[in-house]
Amino acid sequence: MGLGPAAAQADTAQLPVLVTVDNVRAHMENLETIAEYNGGNRASGTAGYDVSAKYVIDQLKRSGYKPKKHTFEFDSWKQHSDPVLSVTKPEPKDFVHEDDFSTMTYSTGGEATAAGVPVNTDSGESGCSADDFTAFPEGAIAVIKRGGCTFAAKTQNAADAGAVGAIIYNNQEGLFAGTVSELSDIPVVGASDAVGAELVAAGSDLELHLKVDAEVVTESSYNVIAETKGGRKDNVVVVGAHLDSVEDGPGVNDNGSGTAGVLETAKQLAKLGKPRNKVRFAFWGTEEQGLIGSTKYVEGLNAKQLDDIALYLNFDMIGSNNYGRFVYDGRGELEGSLTPPSGSAAIQKTFEDYFDSKNQVSEPTEFSGRSDYSAFMENDIPSGGLFSGGDSVKTEKQVEYYGGTAGTDFDPYYHTPDDTIENINWDSVDELSDALAYSVERFSKNTLPVNGVAPRTLQAPVQADMQFDRQGDHWLR
Repeated sequence: MGLGPAAAQADTAQLPVLVTVDNVRAHMENLETIAEYNGGNRASGTAGYDVSAKYVIDQLKRSGYKPKKHTFEFDSWKQHSDPVLSVTKPEPKDFVHEDDFSTMTYSTGGEATAAGVPVNTDSGESGCSADDFTAFPEGAIAVIKRGGCTFAAKTQNAADAGAVGAIIYNNQEGLFAGTVSELSDIPVVGASDAVGAELVAAGSDLELHLKVDAEVVTESSYNVIAETKGGRKDNVVVVGAHLDSVEDGPGVNDNGSGTAGVLETAKQLAKLGKPRNKVRFAFWGTEEQGLIGSTKYVEGLNAKQLDDIALYLNFDMIGSNNYGRFVYDGRGELEGSLTPPSGSAAIQKTFEDYFDSKNQVSEPTEFSGRSDYSAFMENDIPSGGLFSGGDSVKTEKQVEYYGGTAGTDFDPYYHTPDDTIENINWDSVDELSDALAYSVERFSKNTLPVNGVAPRTLQAPVQADMQFDRQGDHWLR
């Protein structure tokens, strides 16, 4: 495919025609059926995930691919019972799990009743320095405000100061889902801003009871990988979607929709003959536990294998009920985005030009670390993709762009049992799967705007200073 006007390229592309919404829907319906008969979900480590993987493998084999399982071990955080947070003095009060507070994932287990001591909570960097704990009494529970550094850093500083637990409360309204990424030395929970204000106001008589019942165990899981038979092996286009769902539901949008779009694109691409650039399709496992499958895959690549990857395309939710057309921020213009690798802006423009050619509005969405592009970006691989919206709220202006309902989440059924076929927006699936297919066809023929086609330097530079604020759905800071 040449580099002429975007409208001309979109008009001559074959994959958007071959990848039909009916075929994508059939895959999504099959994934929902698999969940229905296997415990109601397709979470990694369950029968639902295993049968979903078998379905993807069978479909790929029928189209001439030779899919492989990429297996890996990982530390899986398990919470065995609900955490407890209560004030025991001066006025006893029990806080409500998931309304007032929640456990940070990868918190260690433990229980303590001790004085609650605020840690420099007037600062925007509460708990980020050992100096904040200079007068901290050993054996107390640290009450820390969010902001300035990662939750892991705050928790470790508290542990080093002799704290027996930590409560990190929000610096903005409401509760948040947080993670300390690796097993902590002391129990730690996140709390709402209202809880934090109440604890700080309690003064020097504050006594707290904190209990976390959790541990880390070693588990194994796998991704499903397949690639085209032909195409340049030193200029590989990687196309990914996570295959697993959360435990709370079948995950038809998150991420049966992205899986179905990528799977159908792979099946139809096989009909177009040998591509100029090899295309590798990846169906990631264990995304919902912290982007583990994609991260383990990238960590297992050597420098040459990393250098052979031209770009990464990510498709995580393309059928949101109250949808938008969101393109990942390859230019790094949004406040919540880190500076993306060079070439990512060209991927963003490719999607924007496609939507423009169809007279469809699109908007950028943050590269915030919430999906499987994260490990690729950290290794300087140009990245991009599409997203139909999740737990943010649609504005009146966006209703003008896409229809739908203002003041409501783009996907009101995100991470719930109601993430089903019934609640999919088929206009969203149709429009975003077409753009998905177009991008794969275009980059299978030409990656010049992204990486100049010629291989980059042998050693792919790791962006050691790249620090995302999020890991999947959990905040790191």
